[in-house]
Amino acid sequence: MLERRGAKWIDADKIVHALFRPGQPVYDDLVKHFGPGIVRSDGTIDRKKLADAAFGANRVRELNEIVHPVVIAEQERVMDEYEKKTPAGIVVVEAALMLEAGAAKRFDKIVTVICTREQKIERFAGRHALNDAAAEREVDRRMAAQWPDERKARAADYVIDNSSSLEDLEQQVDHVYQELKTAAAHSRQHSQNESRNIKL
Repeated sequence: MLERRGAKWIDADKIVHALFRPGQPVYDDLVKHFGPGIVRSDGTIDRKKLADAAFGANRVRELNEIVHPVVIAEQERVMDEYEKKTPAGIVVVEAALMLEAGAAKRFDKIVTVICTREQKIERFAGRHALNDAAAEREVDRRMAAQWPDERKARAADYVIDNSSSLEDLEQQVDHVYQELKTAAAHSRQHSQNESRNIKL
C-alpha cells in the first residue's frame, strides 16, 4: 500500500530468496551449518526444512547471524542507489525480524503492523494452503522467535492495526504516508548539502 502511494519498497524476504541460490556465500554457509538435509534434489535450499532446523532446534540466532549481515548490506546498497535518484524520497524495508535483529537504528521511522493471533493463523493458513492446526503450530513457532506485538508497538513510531476492514487499513496507511511525506519534506528543507530519503 505504501508502494502504491509512491514509496520505494524493499522486501527483505526477496533478498533472502536470492541469497539462498546455489553459488551464493550465504548458501554455502547455511549448508555448512545446518547440513545437506536442507537442500532439495535440485540443489536449492528448502526453506521449510531450514526453518524446521533453525526453529525446531532453537538455532534461530545462528541462522540470523549468517543471513542478516548480507541482507542488510544489500538493503543499504538499494537504499543508497535510490537516494541518489530520488532525494527526499521514502524507502520502506519490509522485514519480519527487524527489531529482534537490532536493525531499527538504521532507519528514521519504524512502522509495526499488528493483528490478532487468530487472524495470523487464519491468514497464514490461507497463504500456505494449510489446515488450521498446521497453521497454528507454524504461527506459534514463528511468534516464539519474535517480540510480542505489544513490545513491537512500543518500539515503533507508527502502529497500523490490520485487524479490521481493508477500508480501515487504507485510511491508516494514508495517515502514516502523509506523515512520512511531511517528514521527508522537512528533512529536505533542513539538509545543508543534499536531501536524504526517509527510510523505514
